[in-house]
Amino acid sequence: MKNGDSGTFAGLNIKAVAAYNIEHKRADGNAFHPKGNGNGYVIQFADKKVYVAGDTENIPEMKSLKDIEIAFLPMNLPYTMTPEMVVEATKLFKPKVLYPYHFGNTDTNKLVELMKNQNKTEVRIRKLD
Repeated sequence: MKNGDSGTFAGLNIKAVAAYNIEHKRADGNAFHPKGNGNGYVIQFADKKVYVAGDTENIPEMKSLKDIEIAFLPMNLPYTMTPEMVVEATKLFKPKVLYPYHFGNTDTNKLVELMKNQNKTEVRIRKLD
């Protein structure tokens, strides 16, 4: 799927959305994830929408996301978002539940602290061994 493509797979409606870097770049100045190469996905089943952002930063296209129940946002420097960028992303489309992922050594407690009083998004942290 390319950015903007959609289809039904295994009974789920799936739309590919942009995923890319704006700020974080390689030493040669190129983005880790260039615009147009990667996807995030909005998956709809019944009346629920789940957004899996892919490897991205808080990009302007997130403003167009609507009625997201659960969002999975990456938080792993230098490749994706800082905790602050994750907060800004949630302000763009206001998911009901946020699961940060791909966070490596990033302190998830910082995200939880920053999210206090930001909006009504519930933050859920899952540490996998």
